[in-house]
Amino acid sequence: MKIEVEVLVKADPQVVWDSWNNPSDIEQWNAASDDWHTTSSSVDLRVGGRFLSRMEAKDGSAGFDFGGTFVKVEAPRLLMYRMNDGREVTVQFQETSGGVLVKEEFDAEMENNPELQRNGWQAILNNFARHVESK
Repeated sequence: MKIEVEVLVKADPQVVWDSWNNPSDIEQWNAASDDWHTTSSSVDLRVGGRFLSRMEAKDGSAGFDFGGTFVKVEAPRLLMYRMNDGREVTVQFQETSGGVLVKEEFDAEMENNPELQRNGWQAILNNFARHVESK
């Protein structure tokens, strides 16, 4: 099952692309709720390159690594990657008259229901838009 989320980011396409792929930016926006944060991030932005973000609850009660390998990189329009668990993600950056429409499509996992997954990924995407637009 594929799940899709999207957000319009009112910013220059290069700023959007750079903010999506810069580890210090990722640490600012990559959380689904205020009680979580990304404590470290690394990005090797090339086909075959790897990325990794450490996501943790701010109270230290839980955490996990979110990582994978890039399978397609077409700056500043498209990223495709395979997560460490084998699921695939496509991220499109479409320039529009109002900014950049960022669309993510990802393979659902089996542990959580699809609506919970959609809501979590959408919340992260909304945080991304707020972060970029505040630059």
